[in-house]
Amino acid sequence: MNTPAKEACRRPLKQLALAAALAGALAAGVTALPANAAPSLSPDTPASLTKQRLQREVEKTLEEAGYVSVSVQVREGRHRVHATAGEAELGSGRPVARNSDFRAASVTKTFVATVVLQLVAEGRLSLGDTVEKWLPGVVTGNGNDGSHITIRNLLQHTSGIYNYNVIEDFGETAADFERHRFDHVSPEQNIAGAMKHKPDFPPADANDPKPDWNYSNPGYILAGMVIEKATGRTWAQEVHDRIVRPLGLKSTYEPGDDPYLKEPYAHTYQRFPGSTGWTDTSVRNMSWGDAAGSLISSERDLDRFYTALLTGRLLPAAQLAEMRRTVVPNEDILQVMPGLRYGLGLMRQPLSCGGYRWGHGGDLDGHTVRTGFTADGRRSVVISASGKTADDEQLFRAELTVQRLTDVALCGTGTDTAKGIGTKGTPR
Repeated sequence: MNTPAKEACRRPLKQLALAAALAGALAAGVTALPANAAPSLSPDTPASLTKQRLQREVEKTLEEAGYVSVSVQVREGRHRVHATAGEAELGSGRPVARNSDFRAASVTKTFVATVVLQLVAEGRLSLGDTVEKWLPGVVTGNGNDGSHITIRNLLQHTSGIYNYNVIEDFGETAADFERHRFDHVSPEQNIAGAMKHKPDFPPADANDPKPDWNYSNPGYILAGMVIEKATGRTWAQEVHDRIVRPLGLKSTYEPGDDPYLKEPYAHTYQRFPGSTGWTDTSVRNMSWGDAAGSLISSERDLDRFYTALLTGRLLPAAQLAEMRRTVVPNEDILQVMPGLRYGLGLMRQPLSCGGYRWGHGGDLDGHTVRTGFTADGRRSVVISASGKTADDEQLFRAELTVQRLTDVALCGTGTDTAKGIGTKGTPR
């Protein structure tokens, strides 16, 4: 899910959307731009990257971010360029294999939001429906009231539901991770835990010009439960039948309690608080992520999915426009990802060459996923990186290098998207 170092970590930097996640100037208002109002890239924008140029940029990212490995796929039209740096497994000397499987983390949210909007288009539910209508008695207690929270609130992170995840209670050390890496966690456990906390703020009205916003993984777990109530099938089954199978996404699936990734994959590594070495976090039960972040995918699959989504193959125009209606996230996110706006399971951030990148980020212990797509789907970048620590400085530096790499991939200019943040934006 979209939150560096730990999806549900309380610390602001580690709540990137998301992240990730995770992931960007400091006014709290609504942009609410429909898709056709966003400026497009000019035709003469120099975006083409050679294999050699991309390789240099990836190696620079690896070094500056302190990653163990970085894998990047860039596409312009039908032309794809792929580059990697670092090792797929520490000490092996093996590079990351092309199109390796990885945990998509909070990128899962875009898949779930797409299914919800498909159901809206079919008239089977409405964005204005309350959680109480579909899940009576589930969101209640300590000031939480599902009768005031809409499905739109869940997808937009304007519900006010506390960003709880049961792994918060597992602990933050390497020993804690080892002790709980195979634990099964049900959606009901996470929601019950969230209900023990007061909401962060009252849920926003759909027409609120300045809604409060805070990343909430429980909101997407609830969205997955709504999908099941509306269809009689799990959210994972609906994602498979409505998105994965029609698009031929061969690497995308929900693993359930299976803790293993299919070969080939790049191992992910986390340096937990109090540790001096890396912990391999690749093998783990992701049931706790559920509809907020449990999918497995690959660079090519995510490219195919987002391109189909943004070009109108998965949603009617009205629902895609709703997905692209964005609000301003909280200041903690904006300090790290300037200009970021959040729609319904979809992030938008300005590019140095004009227009925006669309997509979503995802973070887990040891792993970062970032995606970027131009509005017309012509250009794309998918980044998968391993090697994270509990140090805010390293996370901040890594995030800025990934943003720069995304901008280079989509613009070809080498301009740093995060230029201007400087040391003033460094988390304390």
